[in-house]
Parts: sequence; C-alpha cells; structure tokens
Amino acid sequence: TAKPLRPVRAVPCAAQWDVGRFLSQTAFFQAPPLEALRRMLGGPEPQATAPAASSSSTAVGAMGVGAQDVRTVLVTGATGGVGKRVVERLLAKGVRVRALVRDVTKAKELLVDALAAQEGEGALVLAAGDITQPRTLLPETFADLDAIVSCTAVKVQPKEGDDEQRSKYKQGIKFFDPEIVGDTPETVELDGLRNVLVAVRDAPGGGPGEERAVLSGEGAAADQPVPRWGALDDVIMGGVSESAMLRVAGAGEGAREAYVFAGITRTENNGGFASVRTANYNERPLDLSAYDGIVLRVRGDGQRYKFILRCDADWDGISFCHSFSTTAGEWTTVRAPFSEFRATRRAQTVRDAKVQPANITAFQLMLSKFEYDGELNPSFRAGEFSLPVASIAAYRKVQGPSSGAKVVHVGSAGVSRPFRPDEFDFAAEPPAVGLNDQLGGILTYKWLGEQVVRESGLPYAIIRPCALVEEPAGAELEWGQGDTLKGKVSRDAIADICVAALDDPAAAGKTFEVKCTQPFSEVYEQPEGFTPQTDFAADFGALQLDIAREGKDLSVGVPAEVSVAA
Repeated sequence: TAKPLRPVRAVPCAAQWDVGRFLSQTAFFQAPPLEALRRMLGGPEPQATAPAASSSSTAVGAMGVGAQDVRTVLVTGATGGVGKRVVERLLAKGVRVRALVRDVTKAKELLVDALAAQEGEGALVLAAGDITQPRTLLPETFADLDAIVSCTAVKVQPKEGDDEQRSKYKQGIKFFDPEIVGDTPETVELDGLRNVLVAVRDAPGGGPGEERAVLSGEGAAADQPVPRWGALDDVIMGGVSESAMLRVAGAGEGAREAYVFAGITRTENNGGFASVRTANYNERPLDLSAYDGIVLRVRGDGQRYKFILRCDADWDGISFCHSFSTTAGEWTTVRAPFSEFRATRRAQTVRDAKVQPANITAFQLMLSKFEYDGELNPSFRAGEFSLPVASIAAYRKVQGPSSGAKVVHVGSAGVSRPFRPDEFDFAAEPPAVGLNDQLGGILTYKWLGEQVVRESGLPYAIIRPCALVEEPAGAELEWGQGDTLKGKVSRDAIADICVAALDDPAAAGKTFEVKCTQPFSEVYEQPEGFTPQTDFAADFGALQLDIAREGKDLSVGVPAEVSVAA
C-alpha cells in the first residue's frame, strides 16, 4: 500500500483576494480578464449554447490518444531470433511497433533492416527498458497499446563457446551443452514477465480486458506542476482557494509516482471551489468517438469531486460534469460513461446539451462546495485536500474477443515435463527437461511465467515452440496441447503464428505447442517461389480453450517456495 500522503500545498496561503493569481489564471486559459471581472461584478450572462459536433481527430504524442485506425503493438525481446522477425512482420502489415530493448544503440544495429523498411517515420520506436528492472519500464512505453508480443527469454549459450554468428545456439540446445549467462531464469521468465504485465496494468490507459486510450498524462519533474494543467480556482470570482496538479514521487500505488490534484479550499468572499484544467486542445480536439466514457484511478480523501469535460473553445462555456465520491485512503476506479455526464454552466444544469466525444477540448478536476442547481456538496469540507491520480483514460467496453489475443507469449515446449517424471523418459526428452535444475529451473520459471499470463485477465495466446531452428517457414506444422510434442520448428513459422494470433479471436485463451513434421536429421529447404502459410484460422479453431480442458500441463506441482502472486 502507498504511504500516507501529506497534503500538498500548491502556493503559499493567501488571506485576501490575489489579483496576481487572478491575472495568471485567466492568462493561462486565454480568458479575457474583463470578462472575468464582469463575472465578479455580476454583469449580464451571455446565453449558453450547446457545443457543435466536430469530426476532428488527433494523435497526441506518446502519452496522448493515437490514431484509432493504426494499431500499436509492443514487442519485448525484439532483438532476439523470434522477436526480430515479429517486428518485421508487424511493420509489413502497417502496424506501429514499440520494440522494448535494453540498449537502443545495439538494437539499431540488430534491427537495421526493420528500421530501413518501415513505412513512415515513427512506425518503429525503440523504447529503452529492462524487464528485470521495473523502474525502467516507463509509463509512456506502455500507454495506448493494442497488444503485446512477449518474446523475451533468458540467455542460453554453449559452455564451449560459440562463433560471432551464434551458429550453435541457432541450431538449438539439442546440439550443445548449454549454460545460462546473465540474468537468471527466475528474474527473466517469471519476474520480468510479471513486471511487463504490471506496467501494462499501471500505465495510463492500461487495464485487463479493456482497450483504453490515455487522455492526459503529460510529463513533469517530480514534485512540480504538470505543464498542461493550470489552476482555475475561485480566485476568478473573488475567492481565495488555491490548487495545482503536481507529479509527486511515492504518491501512487506501490509507492510509484502519481499526479496529485491538491491545494486548499476556503469559503471567504463567497468562494469555495478549487480546480485544475488542461489548456484547450483548440487546434486538434481529441476524438474519443470510438470510446464509451472516462475512467479514472484515484486515491480518495473522503470528499466528493467532479471530473469535467469541455467540448468547445469557450473558456467559460458549457461544462459536462460527473461527480464521484471517495473513501479516505483507498484507491478506487471511477467510471464515467459519456451518457451520464451532466451539462452545466456555473453549476446550473443546461438542457438539451450532450457530450460530443469527437470534440473534446479540455479536462478538469474540481473540488467544490456546490453540487448542481443550488444543492451543496454533501461531503465538502474547507481546508487542505489531496487527490492522487494514477490515470485518466478513455475506455471502450469489451464485447467478447472481437479481435485476437492482447498478449501473445512465446514460451517453450517441455515446460511441464520436469514435474511429470512418470510420463516422460528424460533421456529421450529435449536437454532442458533433464537439465532443468542445472539450468536454474529454466522450465520451472517459464511455466510460472505462463501462469502469470493466464491469470492476467487479458486475452492471451501462449505459444510453446519445440526446438527453434534457423530454417525457413513452409514445412508442414503439427499442433498440440498437453505439452507432449518433440521436434523442431522454424523461427520464421513461430513469428508468423505470433502475428496471426493478434488478429484471430480463435487464438485467444489457448496454450499450445507447435513443431514441424520434418525430422532433425533433414534440413528443410523452401521451394523456389513457395509462399509459406500465414493463415492459421483452422489451426487455432481446432485447439481447445484452456478453461475447457484439464491438461496436466496446466496444473503441475511446482516448488512450494515459488510464488506467482503479482
């Protein structure tokens, strides 16, 4: 749990109305100061009109809402044998790829062909991060993702060494005496995979079972105001409340960083509200027409807040409000369907006005003693307040597996066999089965990593290739479930299956093995002019859902000291 957060005071306390803050706030939102003064002096109200619909769309950088007609897929292990091929195939399909790599400079060398072949600048983004180090998994790397292909694996090499091309390794460990180098299987195959899925869950817009797009998560230095958000307090009508949106270290879940809406409310001079609001997206309003509403993840302080949308460029126009209550000290997820926002102007209901999701111009968080139409906020209390905000996102309801898997994980055949000695002759199995303990429990942790994926709540496909080899795709494939297949399979073929699983609903919720029918003693050579299979719909369809089968490969006994709890 997060440590208690001390109230964050945005600016020094003020006993009297501050003309400097008044001018600063009106300037930030490009509001005419005379119009604000007219409000203070009680001049006549301009007539409010409902905002017009707009067909504008947007693509707001790494932390904003991306174009909805282009998918973004994160590939981990992107410089490895399978990962590199997955990147190339996704780019060829017009998919935007974020390649998670430890060393960007080295990755540029290993992915030089993919970088050269990408269509359009930014189609391939090399994102620095180490799955074994959670702090390096930055929120912007995981925001706005449509899917993940997990190809990361612990590094195995021949004890006797290898050449620069890693020829022995590429043949498969059947042909050499293996050893683990670098990070341990536990660190990579279990902890690393868990770290990735936690980063997906906690990133702005992340969450199991839903497709979301981040609305606002612009970066800021720790304990500093967030640039796009400005205070819009009751100072604009003569009050003395004050607030800010800050980025605060340790304020989030698990002591992570979070954005914090904080300050102090006062009721002097007929005031009583504090708020922060984004500067308008005037030139390119956000098009959220593909989504159903807004979801916030906040840590409450017992007060009732408002989240507000705006759909026009008028600084004092109609605001669409959703009120939500909080429990002190508890994190909660707030869902606000667009259909349930209330159209208001200065806390008075405006009839016949509805949110225009295709034309969102600003967002606002508010703590006010006023509810709507003269009613008071039942839980309002003047004084210091603090609302940590982990994320603000648009959400889209999931109507079953309308597309393919959201997490495609490349594991390994044989993961359950060390725990089934009565069924398998280890001498006839792939070397890793008999050498599991000597290799740091490599198959143990691969299986436990699978469990993390299966329990993530995300639609998944887990592919267990048999021994991976450097042969072209095209050999006849054999598919199985139950973890009994032995043999070899092309890295090209596995990459093709990964990409296909992203688009095929029949792949979701299934764990399966794949091998080719060609024996190890025969090297497959692709016939000239031959096009390998890339449509695996029939193969996916013939597999059973994991929840529908009672395979021993899904319920093996693992060492009691190993935990898969996230």
